[in-house]
Formats: sequence, C-alpha cells, structure tokens
Amino acid sequence: MNCSRPFPLSQRRSANAVLFLIVFLFLPSLRAQAGFRVVGPDGGDARSITAAPGEPQHLYLGTTNSWVYESFDEGASWRRLAKLGRGDGFVIDNIVVDAAHPNTVYAGAWKNTTDGGLWTSHDAGHTWKETAFFKGQPIQALAQAPSAANVLYAGTLRGVFRSTDAGATWMQISPPGSREIHEIESLAIDPHNPETVYAGTWHLPWKTTDGGKTWRNIKQGLIVDSDVFSIIVDPMRPRTVYLSACSGIYKSEDAGLLFHKIQGIPNEARRTRVIMQDPENHEVVYAGTTEGLYKTVNGGHSFERMTGSDVVVNDVYVDPTDSNRVLLATDRGGVLSSRDGGRSFTQSNAGISERKIAALLVDRNDPTRLYAGVVNDKQYGGVFRSSDSGGHWEQVAGGLDGRDVFSLGQAADGAIVAGTSHGIFVLGGGDPPATGADPAPATGSAEGSAPTWQPRNAIANTLLKTATERLRGAKVNIEKEVNAPVIQLESLVNAIDASGKVWVAATTYGVITSRDNGVTWQGGPVMGQGDYLTVATHGSDVAAARDDRVVVSRDAGQTWWPLGMPTMLTHIHRVAFSPEGTLWLGAREGVYFTRDLGKTWYWLERMPLREIDDLTYDPVSKRVLVCSQTNDMIYGIDPKTMTWVYWQTGYQISLIRAAGDHLVAASLDDGVLVGPKVPAAVTR
Repeated sequence: MNCSRPFPLSQRRSANAVLFLIVFLFLPSLRAQAGFRVVGPDGGDARSITAAPGEPQHLYLGTTNSWVYESFDEGASWRRLAKLGRGDGFVIDNIVVDAAHPNTVYAGAWKNTTDGGLWTSHDAGHTWKETAFFKGQPIQALAQAPSAANVLYAGTLRGVFRSTDAGATWMQISPPGSREIHEIESLAIDPHNPETVYAGTWHLPWKTTDGGKTWRNIKQGLIVDSDVFSIIVDPMRPRTVYLSACSGIYKSEDAGLLFHKIQGIPNEARRTRVIMQDPENHEVVYAGTTEGLYKTVNGGHSFERMTGSDVVVNDVYVDPTDSNRVLLATDRGGVLSSRDGGRSFTQSNAGISERKIAALLVDRNDPTRLYAGVVNDKQYGGVFRSSDSGGHWEQVAGGLDGRDVFSLGQAADGAIVAGTSHGIFVLGGGDPPATGADPAPATGSAEGSAPTWQPRNAIANTLLKTATERLRGAKVNIEKEVNAPVIQLESLVNAIDASGKVWVAATTYGVITSRDNGVTWQGGPVMGQGDYLTVATHGSDVAAARDDRVVVSRDAGQTWWPLGMPTMLTHIHRVAFSPEGTLWLGAREGVYFTRDLGKTWYWLERMPLREIDDLTYDPVSKRVLVCSQTNDMIYGIDPKTMTWVYWQTGYQISLIRAAGDHLVAASLDDGVLVGPKVPAAVTR
C-alpha cells in the first residue's frame, strides 16, 4: 500500500518526489484484514426460480445482479451460491436444472443488447464455466427437451440455437441473419418430440417441427407486433399451447395453427411476462403480469387476480408435489410465497440481498442500529432499520409513499431525517422547537409500533420589497423585509446534515437551511444555481458542492461565496469536514483537502483511488474514510500524518461509515455490508 504527505498543488513535482520517497520509506503502510459480509436488507429484484428435479425443497433463484441464490427449505431461507459474469448487472432470466443429472445446472443471462452468456455448473452450482460459443451474447431464453435431456435450446438476439450433447457444442438452427426469427424472448419444446420447438420473438411466434430445418410463422389470431414473453405446451395434451404477449394471453388447441385471446385480464395488466401451468391440475394456469398475478382454474375461460396490482411478476414456480405451494419471483419484492394456491402471499427473502442502497446512517447513540435508504423499490422500499448490526431488518416506510431515499441524517434529538426523491421527511424525535430555540437533548432513535415519517418541506423565504411611505409629510421609498409565499419542496434531496442547530440540505432546487428542526426552510439557488449534490457542516461553517464547484458559508447558510478550485478537478462527488476544520473533497481525480477554506488545496496524489463516491470522518479511529463504487477498496486517512490504511472488501462500495469500532458499507447492488474492526489511529 502507498502512503504520502500531500503538497500544495502549486509546488514543484521534484520536491514532491523527494518527500514522497521519504514518507514511503519511513511510514510503512498497513493493509487491514477484510472480512466484509453482506447483511441485507432482505429482498430486491428476483427474476427466475426453479427447483432441482424430484427435490422441490431445493430451489435456485436468478437475480438482476449476476447472483444465483440457493434454498434447501422451500424458499424459507436463501444463501448466495455464485456470481456469474464479468462484474455486476447480469440479469439471470433462465435457470435450467438437468432432468437426468441434477448436479448439472445451466444459467442464461443478459446485461444489455450487446452482452450476456451461458454458464454451466456440474457441481450443483458451486462452480461455473462460461460457454465460449455464447460469450457476449444475451441469452433471453433457455429450455431442455422433456423427452431428451441431452437436447437444449437457447434463444438470443441472433436467433435459436441447439445442443444435442448437453451443452458441449451448439449450432444455430434458425436462418442466420434472418430478419424475422431473431430477438428470441421465449422457447417451448413439445413434451414428446424434441424436434418440435416454439420460439417467441420481440415481434411474433414461430414454430419448427424438424429441428429447425424449416420454420413457419404461427400468428393466426394474434394481435400483430406482440412481444412473446412466454410459451408453454400442455404436457398431457401437447396440441394445447399457451403464450403470453404485450397484448395479453392467447391459447391454441391445434398446436399453434390458430390462437384465440383469453379474456378476463384487464388491458392495464396485459403485459404478461410469464405463464405457468399447475403440474397436478392442467386446467390451472398462472399468469404473471406487470400488474399482479392472475389465475385460471378452468383452462383460461376466466381469470382471477390473486395479488395486488403493484406486484410485478417475473417468474412463477408451482410445487409439483403440492400445488397449493406457489412462489413468485418479483421486481422489488423479491420472492413471494403462498401456501394456499395463491390466495395469500408473504415475503420469503431471508438471505436475499439485492437492494440498491443510496443512503446509510449509523445511530450516533447506538452503533448497532443502522438505517438504509433504498431506491427503485417503491412500496417495498423507503428506509430499512436494523437494531442488531444488520442481523435483522424491518421496513420503516410509513408516510414516504414509495419515494426513493437518497440521503439520511440524524438530528441532535435523535430524530432521523430522510432526503427523498420528492422532499424531506422526519421520523421520531421530540416536537420541533420554536424557531431559534435550542434542540432537545439527544434521546436516541425513534421507537414505536408503527413509526411514520412526517413531511418537513415548507420553504418560507423573506424578500426585500420597495414600498412608499410618508415620513414627516414627505413620500419616501423604503425597503422592507417581507415574507414570501410559502412553497413546498418537491425536489430531489441529495444530502442532508441535521447534526447541528441549523439543518442544511443539498437539493436539485438549491441549498436550504432550517433553524427550527425542519418546520420551515430558507434558501434556494446559490449564486443563481441549483443541482447541489453534497453538503457538510462544521459549527457555523457550511460547505456545499455541485458537480463543478464548492460554495462556503461562515454564517450557517445565510451568505455564501465560491471557493477557488484546483485546476485539475472536474467532477465533485462528496465534501466533509474533519474536527480541526479541514475541508475534504472526494472527486473524480481523487481526494483533495484544504485547511484554509480554499486558499490552498492539497491533493493525495499517490493514493491509488479515484472516482471517489463517499468520504466521511470517523471520530473513533480519527480517520477520514474514503471509497469508490468503481473499486472494492476502502481507505482510512489519518488527517494529521496523511498516511492511510486500506481494506479490500470484494464488493464495489458506494458508501462507507463507522459503527463504533467496526466498518459498515453499502453497495448499490449488494446491500449493506458489515466489515472488520477499525484499527485505532496512531498518536504521534
């Protein structure tokens, strides 16, 4: 690990080099032990779910973040099994467990229209090998022939491919370069004839009965230009075929020659991502839509919605030994489980950590209490709270109405403050004091059986208004301070600091401050500009930053002036103060700091971390903690010696905090992580 003492940016590099060498030789670096572990919050996006043949309790789950999960207790609990692909973001839409050799598992994935692949495991998912033939190809569909386990079919944007040797080799069976049979979204194979294949595209369905030598379009009865998301063939009556499309669900009773649209699902729910037949009762068919789960018990003559319209269903699993047991893979809600044939569902996400954490807070009075703010989860998201260092989590989202949470702060009275996609909300704490009054003493974080967030979004500015009055019989113009009309903050709140007497928030509207615990706010655009990303306070000093500039106030936000910036700096991501008043800056180019509010800037040139996303001061270790979501390293900088320690986490870290003597981090894709004990700073 490198360590260095910074120099003013204006000094010569030769002097820098000499002192950097001295520091490197006489202040050896320290690499701390890693030991980071994912702790939740449970849930997130789930895409595909399947069981090992003959083992309905043994399930595999595919996610939107390259991870495959495994359960041995019918989905009651899950564990991370393996990560596929070259980084984050692979959507695992297809998992196939070999019917003849259950230890062989296939997984097809895609990231975008130019990346994806097929992976195979021969040890029940513990280790995987990517199929070179499909490297870089998005796999949208994958199926095994029910009557010939060595025959597999895969659908990509280029067309349909087949393997006759259990995935060892592949060949394209749709016409190469076809302008029709491409962008394959779904596949189904006749239960008795592996040469008969149905293929759904982003346009319409196709069928071959000779293993791909010839194809015919089977669009009779379909609304044109329908994406075909899912196709199933009745295993007992293979002439009965169901398919789902953007325009709804269709059924054919003559092997696809003619389809008729099934009624009973409203138009707003017609985007049906998956259809699944009950293995015990083939008249029962489930339809997973973007507006909930539907079920028919009479072969499609009528449908009933089984969930709320807010459930986005990506996959359906029905236990072949107990058709009352139904599992759903959903957006945002993770896995939903039913024991009564879909009449009721509960979340079944223990061990699944796929939340996108955008805000992280450690309670200052109880370091075992953590708060995580999530984005993209609507009613399943908001804020999650743990009282045992991440061992268990509870959703605390009442009053947020599905808003994304981008920032979290804690007031002096223990109240938790959330900056959301639309305004500021407060949880717990005492009654707001009158304007100018001292805040109540700290009382710990909010408790209660049903905590509810309260909005605090009133912006009440004052204006100078010119008025004409009589003074000693003469008319004179005077300026009066008057109250402007109160407006409600609706902007995205990127950062909030509520630790002092004056709360400060960085928003897309501008920088706002409150002297009455958020009852009213003042401020707005600073120097005519909004879009502020980060804010920090140190007594009455306040620093706020946009992407390209930092402004500072010495009077708690009443007046502002711009700081001079280093010429090399291009994109600012975070500002923070250390106790002695040093202002730290995390930017694309790395870490900068100034001890005189911008008159002189220093750059930690030798610190091998760029694209800084977060930095914060830890009073226990007396270090500035730094991380970047492009890197799996966390650095702790000693502000006195400008040396550092680092931890390798194995995850791309976007937020870093200290919880007592331990590190707590967050990843945009892996949730909250609890790390090792923080080494104490060396006293010099």
